[in-house]
Amino acid sequence: MSIPVVSIFRNHSAVCRSALKRYDIKKYLLLSKQPTIIVEQNRYSMTKTNLLSRLYRHGVQLMAVGIITGICAGVIVTFFNVAAELFSKYAKDLYSLIRENPAFVPLLFVALAIIAFLISTLSKFVPMVRGSGIPQTEGAARGLLELKWYKSLPSMVAACLVCIISGLTAGAEGPSMFIGATCGDGTSKLLRCTDMERRYQLTGGACAGLAVAFNAPLTGIVFAFEEAHRRFTPAIFICAFSSVLSATITRNALYQAMKMPIVSTFSTFSLVQMPLNTYGFVALAAIISGLLGFGFYCLCLLSRKVFAKITFAKGLGKMLIPFLAAGVFGLITASAMGGGHSFIQSLGTNGGIDAQNVTTVFSSPIVVSLIIILVLRAIATALNLGAGVPCGIFIPMLSIGACIGALVSKLCGVIGMDSIYADCIVMICMATFFASIVKAPITAIIMVVELTWQFTLLIPVILGVSFGYMVSEIFGAKPIYEVILDGILEDEHIHLTRHTYSTVIENGSIAMNKPIRDVLWPGNLLIRSIKRNGENVIAASDTVLRVGDEITVQTECVDFNRFKTWVDEIVKPRQNLIRLSLRRKKTPNDNSY
Repeated sequence: MSIPVVSIFRNHSAVCRSALKRYDIKKYLLLSKQPTIIVEQNRYSMTKTNLLSRLYRHGVQLMAVGIITGICAGVIVTFFNVAAELFSKYAKDLYSLIRENPAFVPLLFVALAIIAFLISTLSKFVPMVRGSGIPQTEGAARGLLELKWYKSLPSMVAACLVCIISGLTAGAEGPSMFIGATCGDGTSKLLRCTDMERRYQLTGGACAGLAVAFNAPLTGIVFAFEEAHRRFTPAIFICAFSSVLSATITRNALYQAMKMPIVSTFSTFSLVQMPLNTYGFVALAAIISGLLGFGFYCLCLLSRKVFAKITFAKGLGKMLIPFLAAGVFGLITASAMGGGHSFIQSLGTNGGIDAQNVTTVFSSPIVVSLIIILVLRAIATALNLGAGVPCGIFIPMLSIGACIGALVSKLCGVIGMDSIYADCIVMICMATFFASIVKAPITAIIMVVELTWQFTLLIPVILGVSFGYMVSEIFGAKPIYEVILDGILEDEHIHLTRHTYSTVIENGSIAMNKPIRDVLWPGNLLIRSIKRNGENVIAASDTVLRVGDEITVQTECVDFNRFKTWVDEIVKPRQNLIRLSLRRKKTPNDNSY
């Protein structure tokens, strides 16, 4: 009769259990004092179970589930982004028609008010769809929020597409990350993975969603380390790499099947090697972008405070304001609509050969038009963020940074810079503006390289991002997504409490023989002490955890019981992977089997 090891542990001492775990059969029989029990060792099954245990500890199971997550995210996010692009074009055509026929203007605002009411009602039933989706993803990855993928996934897809076709300054990249995270959440739950494994797959799915939306695999992987978890572990890398790779391959296969070209996102930019004598312009552009980035950060905080006080029609006014503003801005200029892909494309000059193809506002000069577009896009993005509109702010922030870069390139041209470097200044300002707000400099650097498919601008971008990041640090700005997440936790009345928990590293666990830094611990966890053979061990990042180590951890969490479950999944073995074949000695009078 084959039974799990855990079922016979209860009747034996700790020494017996330890001997059995180490497969020391002779010692187990001697200590157990039960000569009627014969433990038969099946070499094949023992080798098989040991192999499964090792495979589990080294991430093969995580990789397999990550591949499935990536395929699901690749399919859903690809079609979602194709639909978002089509809806954005339809919205611009619709607003162009209304500009030519002013009689339809009242009908437009009535329709926007109805849509605002519907989105507000949906957000009450599914609170996770409020906002861009990235803060919710980070909260779920840290164990602070529950996604409930079967409700959040279709709700976010429908709500974001409705916002895009309504003409809002809405991006699909943040919702793409959220959709990918829900794919990871759903896949892990359907495959009955543990809570800790679900957090891994959730992160991998989010990376896959971003990679598919931008066609930037490295950006998706780095964003997981730098923004989602703010640390590097092999488990995160395994999930992110497998999910991103399978999602990108799935996306490219679908694009080929639909006969759609796979090209760089910003193909109108011709980036050249910038000599050392132009680095002064780079520093100037970075400082200006950093200062304006901090200004936009303050505008977003102000928007959140103002909208928090709006109680009109039980919160309907919060959604009504950004939708009506989008109608006004869309009638002024089409450049204020959508996420900003086409607008950023229009800022490219092909290395100074072609003029910028920006649509002017009220037939004004291009500099005046850029200033108007900059103000409109900044206000619209801040309103969307403050009201919690289910749309992304990722690409809108990039479009604002690119617009700043176009204006700075005009300024640099006046003071002596060659126009051939105008495209470079636009990209540098875009990356710097993003890094100063999100506080993810490495992601910003790699993103520019992947979006343009050029490496010539690598050093100037690093220099610019460094200056912009320094400016944001001087003013004490926090990552914008972290601020939004704190607001969500406050709105949901989620409060963290401090707890202390002590446990022991067991044989066959994930943490066994691994440094502390290579283990994905639950969020807000601090290892206070480690005792090994009665002596204290320094809990450094490179300290290798051994079997029998008693660790004491401290955390601030919402559900302490759930936190203990997560820790136990790390320090205790996977019982269904480690099994022994035990057979009782049959006697003439024994008819038990």
